[in-house]
This record gives sequence, structure tokens and C-alpha cells, in this order.
Amino acid sequence: MVKSYQGAFTLKNNKKEEPQSVTVSDYMATKLITFNELQSINEVMEILLRNKISGGPVVNENQELVGIISEGDCLKEIVRGKYNNTPRLPGLVKDHMATNIISIPPETNIFEAANMFLRLRFRRFPVLKDGKLVGQISQRDIMRAVNSTKEVNWKH
Repeated sequence: MVKSYQGAFTLKNNKKEEPQSVTVSDYMATKLITFNELQSINEVMEILLRNKISGGPVVNENQELVGIISEGDCLKEIVRGKYNNTPRLPGLVKDHMATNIISIPPETNIFEAANMFLRLRFRRFPVLKDGKLVGQISQRDIMRAVNSTKEVNWKH
């Protein structure tokens, strides 16, 4: 099987079969660090720093996406703590996470996802299938997809 920007295809008897799109599911991360709504911002910050990540999905007990927590959201709690002169960060994820989430399905074409990144200026999109979180695609994943495709397979 050969993957190109037009999609994946196989050669059988020197005939090219119908191309299949290179999709988000081909390059998305599936082993995600997730958070829950009742975790403290202090705990979230420790996890983000330890794992060298800038944010992550917030899921409920059914693996349904309920929000995204990021470094910026943690900074809000830091500023609040400084204002209240409290060194601990007792705020909860549910009080700071973003809830207006734009997700994409795993069958989304890699170029459609790239356009979404440019248009919406997000760093990552959660990938949902049947309402459940199945992965996450980042701008870096898109670049990896493009980089792994042979130049000779480039078709405009």
C-alpha cells in the first residue's frame, strides 16, 4: 500500500485501485493523558509539567469529552491565588476548563484537519467516535503525516 496526499491505494495487476483518504485516525495520538472535572489545578499542573504537555482532554466516567484543560487555564488559577495570597491552587478543573470544544471524527481527511488548524488557530483537536474520546490530533501530527509521505506521491 502506498500513501499519498490523495490517499492510500494499492496496486493490483498494475492497476491503481480507488484512493482512500489519509485520515486523522492514521496519525492521531491514542494514548492520552486525560483529566477529570474534580481534579485540582495544582494536580493538573504537576501532570502537565511531568509529562511535558500543554493541556489535555477532560472526560467523565464514560470517556465522554466534557472539556479541555490547558496551561492557560492553570495560569488563571495562579493569578487568582496570587490575588488572594494563597500559595496552594485549590481550584478545580471544572471551574477553569474550556467547554466550547470543537472535535473532529477519526475519518476526517488530514488536509481538512490542517485547514481547521489554520482557520480556528487551535493547537489540538480531540477526536470523537460515537461520542467517545478515541484520540487527539495536533498540528505536529499533521506535519508528521505530511513528512512521512514520499514526495513522488504528491498530487495536487
